[in-house]
Amino acid sequence: MLATLWIALGGATVFLLAAAIKSKPAKHCKSTEISIHDVSNNFFVDKKDILSTIARVEGPNFTGKETGSFNLKKLETELEKNVWIKSAELFFDNNEVLKVMVKEREPIARVFTSTSTTFYIDDELAMLPLSEKFSARLPVFTNFPSDKKILSKTDSSLLGDIKTISLALQKDTFSMAMIEQVDITAQRTFEMVPKIGNQLIVFGDATDVEAKLSKLKLFYKEIMVKAGWNTYSVINVQYKNQVVAKRKGAEDVTADSLRTLQIMKFIAERAQQQAEDSLRQVIQPDNNRNTTDSTMIQQSIQRDDSYESGAVNETSNAGMIQPAAETEEKKEIPAPVRQEAKVVVKPVAKPLKKPVDVKKPVAKQVTKPKAVMQKKNDY
Repeated sequence: MLATLWIALGGATVFLLAAAIKSKPAKHCKSTEISIHDVSNNFFVDKKDILSTIARVEGPNFTGKETGSFNLKKLETELEKNVWIKSAELFFDNNEVLKVMVKEREPIARVFTSTSTTFYIDDELAMLPLSEKFSARLPVFTNFPSDKKILSKTDSSLLGDIKTISLALQKDTFSMAMIEQVDITAQRTFEMVPKIGNQLIVFGDATDVEAKLSKLKLFYKEIMVKAGWNTYSVINVQYKNQVVAKRKGAEDVTADSLRTLQIMKFIAERAQQQAEDSLRQVIQPDNNRNTTDSTMIQQSIQRDDSYESGAVNETSNAGMIQPAAETEEKKEIPAPVRQEAKVVVKPVAKPLKKPVDVKKPVAKQVTKPKAVMQKKNDY
């Protein structure tokens, strides 16, 4: 009887398991829950990106689809193709909810190469491209010697130094707020540029980073506040237990003066260019406003041509000009003569109120150009 009881219990267990396994594929996906881990402030991957990847693999209407038809392994592979996703894990819980657990890569530094290309690096030293969605506020390192995807051993070691310095800067709020950028020298050491002042901070290699930053913070707190922000040109913290500061000398003052002169010269050139542009706008004729003045100039030019050619009406008084119909063919004035007349618009307008002596001034103004033209023709 005991044996029969055990056999019956085992058969019932197998039957229940088989029924559960057989009924599981018939269940349908009710919803999706997505969780993104290993990220604090920078979100380069969002839930919309993950849902679009799932829809591309399983179809747009995957909610309500049978759970057994999902290819979870393929979904994980497709999600991990995203450069910002470190790993992905998908499974269905007992409520037929698709669980998506994603670990995102978080950048720790932004690097500019010597060829002006730029990229992020994460804590695994993976080189990450820039994102259109988000721009991370991170320490900036410049003049990295290579922009290749596969780095040499020395370049990989240099990336490790960048990681060490960047993480130390982000831990200290003062250093993060004070340092503008970190330059990589030809000797693969580091120099920092502060946001306040014109000093150059010689940092050295990536050893004892926290101690160097502590010395720099103490120097700014105790010395720079009292001596002034422009007293020192170089602050060297690469030596152990000491800070070596160089006072700004004559060569530094000369360099600053030359830079100031260059800036002033640039400003003067810009001002002169703007003034010339304004002058051109003032000299340009306005036909609507200066119609009367241009007519006076035209009549004055016609008088000059008529007087020299002898086209004076004999029946009229001396000095009178022929009617406009007789001198109409001489209205076409060469461009240089008309341009000179436009420049003197205002001086001509004032003396028109008095009687104009045509003979004397006109003879002097026109005789010289004709003499010059004869010489040019003889030549």
